[in-house]
Amino acid sequence: MIVSTHQPIFLPWPGFFFKAMKSDCMVLLDNVQYPRGRGWMNRNRLKGARGELWLTVPVYRKKRGLQCIQDVLICNDTRWAVKHLRGVRQSYANAPYRDSVFHAMERVYSRAHTKLVSVNLELIHMLKDALGVENRTLLQSEIGANGKGTDLIVDVCKRLGADTYLAFRPAEKYLDADKLEKGGIRVVYAPFSPPVYPQLWGDFIYNLSALDLALTCGPKSAQIIESCGEDR
Repeated sequence: MIVSTHQPIFLPWPGFFFKAMKSDCMVLLDNVQYPRGRGWMNRNRLKGARGELWLTVPVYRKKRGLQCIQDVLICNDTRWAVKHLRGVRQSYANAPYRDSVFHAMERVYSRAHTKLVSVNLELIHMLKDALGVENRTLLQSEIGANGKGTDLIVDVCKRLGADTYLAFRPAEKYLDADKLEKGGIRVVYAPFSPPVYPQLWGDFIYNLSALDLALTCGPKSAQIIESCGEDR
């Protein structure tokens, strides 16, 4: 059994779904520390007439110290959801698959989310459907896995009965090969090159949210993502 892990980021990039497609189960690490500084947990990029279109979910961080991802609350004092939907509606008005994907996004945004992980998880499942990704996805908190670094990876694999852990090559420097070997876990590093596909609005921009891919390529998206692991 092949397992991969990833933080439950906001509107993930295509590489996230490539890992999901190449593994039997992806475990979303919701019981780890929320990253310091700017990252991808509550924001991501799309594309508009003027270039990058940033969507950000406001969250409470000040005076809350180190937070666990599953505990981070959304600041609903602003109309951030309305702003997101307006931006996507305007920027992707001519996208070939706008109607089906946008309506699915509207349904997610129509619900009253209080936790960031809640909206992120729903958007991940929405994109899995739109992109044609069918693997199993679980939360770390669901399987009760604990630990830090490689210890956490070993615990995740043991709880799921997995013998193989899939990662991208940059993760190699963070993994303890001896611990993995002692745990009976083989590591596979998946080759990945960001996909190039038809985009709206001029010059191509790499590594946007996979929502851009879903809106422009629809059912062809899975094949495009799959090809990211082939030699070029």
